Amino acid sequence: MSVPPSHGPLAGVRVIEIGGIGPGPFAGMLLSDLGAEVIRVDRPGGAGSRSAKYALGRGRRSIAIDLKAPDGLDTLMRLVERADLLFEGFRPGVTEKLGFGPDACLERNPRLVYGRMTGWGQTGPMAKMAGHDLNYLGLTGALTFFQHRDERPAVPPGFAADFGGGGLMLTLGLVAGLVQSRATGKGQVIDAAMVDGVASLTTLVYSLLAEGRWTDDPGTNFCDGGAPYYNTYATADDRYLAVAPIEPGFYDGMVDLLGLDRDDLPDRDDPENWPALKERFAAIFRSRTLAEWTTLFDGTDACVTPVLSFSEAPEHPHLAARATFSNDFGVVQPAPAPRFSATPGAIAGPPPVAGDHSADILSRWGFAADEVAELVESGVVLQA
Repeated sequence: MSVPPSHGPLAGVRVIEIGGIGPGPFAGMLLSDLGAEVIRVDRPGGAGSRSAKYALGRGRRSIAIDLKAPDGLDTLMRLVERADLLFEGFRPGVTEKLGFGPDACLERNPRLVYGRMTGWGQTGPMAKMAGHDLNYLGLTGALTFFQHRDERPAVPPGFAADFGGGGLMLTLGLVAGLVQSRATGKGQVIDAAMVDGVASLTTLVYSLLAEGRWTDDPGTNFCDGGAPYYNTYATADDRYLAVAPIEPGFYDGMVDLLGLDRDDLPDRDDPENWPALKERFAAIFRSRTLAEWTTLFDGTDACVTPVLSFSEAPEHPHLAARATFSNDFGVVQPAPAPRFSATPGAIAGPPPVAGDHSADILSRWGFAADEVAELVESGVVLQA
């Protein structure tokens, strides 16, 4: 079984992903989409990819190893010797107990970049506590982005902290570490904490706070639902529009298309006028259907667009023209991003079953044929 040819910017980079959930698989997907050879180390009898249509597991090759067996740990460490990157998503101290913590791995491969993905980080009083996306958003203040004034915070799906603050930041750290490793021959450990990543994503808010342009009262700021020019409005058919003409010129364009006289409207820069402007806009947007408004604002700079469902988004003419989504292994899913002019990324294949490629991985990563056969026969390595 051969590895699909790769032409992405990370072609030739070898990655070990210790099987996990959430942000780890997202990082593995990104690295694979960009051309890296990502092998996922699964537990024999473990779930592996949740299903054949689990898109986050795409592009991997899987080896199932019993890491509690001495020969299993030795097998993993021999793979580590040949890897460029490794990442895991256990709580602090777990991989050390299992025998493949960063010190042990870097001793075997000094140029290895070792990524650690956690919610709270490797240090601090909460480091060993459990948590989820909602907790990390709440602790960093980011959950107030999903809160209107005098209302409880909404509960967003678990992706902002897991994937934005977690998996994406882990990927950035691994790639940056790889650049350093290749320049110096020395690897390092990446401590990727979702709370750190989410905090980084809120940097603009702290700039605005320092300038006195942001308050801690949710839903009262210019881009958190407080302003009439950065909000959602219902249409005649009970759909919604995303209305975001923040800049004065864009705002004027929207007002003109709504058939309003700018001189008759209250000053949009005075927050005291925001409730009245919201009511005025809401009444107008309620007068036509989503399709009618979409047609009216199409091609303009008014920054008014439809709020689409996940099923509708891939069919939108702009996203379809750019092939923002693809249909692979029977699943409509986002295509690799970002795009490279000379070395485009690609989906390398469907999600594997745990142990799908065990024997082939061992052979390609330097194990002799008799060693591969012995590991499989002994049950230390599972070949699905």
